[in-house]
Amino acid sequence: MDEQSVLVEQHLRPPRGLFDGEIMRPRAVVGRIKAQARDSRVHNRALVLATLFHQGAMSRAGLARVTGLTAPTVSALVADLEADGLVADTDSPVEGGRRRGKPSMLVEIQDGARTLVTVDLSPSDVFRGAVTDIRGRVLARAEVALADAYAQEAEQLLRELVSRLMALAPSRVLGIGVAAPGIVDDAGVVRQAAHLRWSDFPMARCLTEWFGVPAYVGNDVNLAALAVLRFGGAWSKNVMVVSIEHGVGAGLVVGGQLVEGEQFAAGEIGHITVEADGGACVCGRRGCLDLLASAGHLRARLERADSSERAAVLAGAGQGLGGVLAPIVSLLNLNEVVLVGPADLVRGPFLQAVKETACARAHSPVSASLEVRSVPDELDLVLLGGACLVQSGELGVF
Repeated sequence: MDEQSVLVEQHLRPPRGLFDGEIMRPRAVVGRIKAQARDSRVHNRALVLATLFHQGAMSRAGLARVTGLTAPTVSALVADLEADGLVADTDSPVEGGRRRGKPSMLVEIQDGARTLVTVDLSPSDVFRGAVTDIRGRVLARAEVALADAYAQEAEQLLRELVSRLMALAPSRVLGIGVAAPGIVDDAGVVRQAAHLRWSDFPMARCLTEWFGVPAYVGNDVNLAALAVLRFGGAWSKNVMVVSIEHGVGAGLVVGGQLVEGEQFAAGEIGHITVEADGGACVCGRRGCLDLLASAGHLRARLERADSSERAAVLAGAGQGLGGVLAPIVSLLNLNEVVLVGPADLVRGPFLQAVKETACARAHSPVSASLEVRSVPDELDLVLLGGACLVQSGELGVF
């Protein structure tokens, strides 16, 4: 690699944002950086941790074989990780069945050695959070009522919630992961969260300054997509998660990689026009998908409708969403779409209509294998997504 390789940022002509014609900063274009010895060590450490995380306890020789690292490198890395309390030798000396000769001790991750704080800011009435172990198992929960808090008041509620969660942590906190609604960039800045009246709020930096631990912030639906990939029974590395909780948004993972877009606004499908003569939307246009299929608008229409019309209202909303998803599913050859939101709205006629419409309008070789499903109520996808951020940022576990 060229010794002159440096980090390059190019500020392109600023494109338009989602609402009111505001300017949204594009993603920086990053050039190659010459690898340093420390970078290699950090990478190798993450590789060992990720191998143990996904494959379970393993001998040092097994780690060297699986990772491709040398035995001395693995031994040195394991020694460092043991000193940090992140891994330890297990009591069982057997790996892969019986073998001749002296058995090797196994190394395994200590799930309780560190805790993670994860926060979900997507509900309309509360901020909620959890303390988890390294693997995302919930150890404690807390929440604060949102009421009519906006802007700085909402920031203070976030600080109060994280403070309570930090106090509940039974061991050292590895990091804080926050799932925020709206547009969030890769520096953890909430560029826009309309219903909380946040604009360019440097949330990750503020949390790190307030609590002295690394903080990571991502869009709530994007993090739900990561959680489906790791915890939600996804059977491929290509999945789309669609939430109707706050408007209609999608989180898209392709080839195991999150798709965020140049302005970090990928998946903002709620402002696609589905009814040319529909009602006025907050974005300034009419007939947006949000007005048809988001939980708030859907509940309002159900309240006005007769009980005998409930199924038809839900099915109509599902048809609108399915029509929007069909070209996306065809373009990317997706076979897995997961719907999240209030169970009483998502399941039943709504889910069925989304599937039927998407399958009817998508390219037939794709639609023949398309699965549209919801997830169990007990699966805290968004909170687990926050845990995924910390796992990847601090442990290198993807």
